[in-house]
Amino acid sequence: MNTRACDVLSAADVSGIIAMAWSDDTPFEAIEQQFGLSEAEVIALMRDQLKTRSFRVWRIRVRGRAAKHQNQQQNEQRIENQ
Repeated sequence: MNTRACDVLSAADVSGIIAMAWSDDTPFEAIEQQFGLSEAEVIALMRDQLKTRSFRVWRIRVRGRAAKHQNQQQNEQRIENQ
């Protein structure tokens, strides 16, 4: 993770990012818009802040999940509406 971004974040911001990242309904784009962290930076933050096992469980949950990627979410909604 970018050390500059890490230095700027307060403990409350880090906690909020972790909560948003764990949430199934919050896309990475929303985290980027609110905190300015890319998906890769969120992953690095989660790797740094979580226990190893918790990080692995989280990665398995979010990997490829449409709800964590706004573009995939919109594509699925279009298909459902057809």
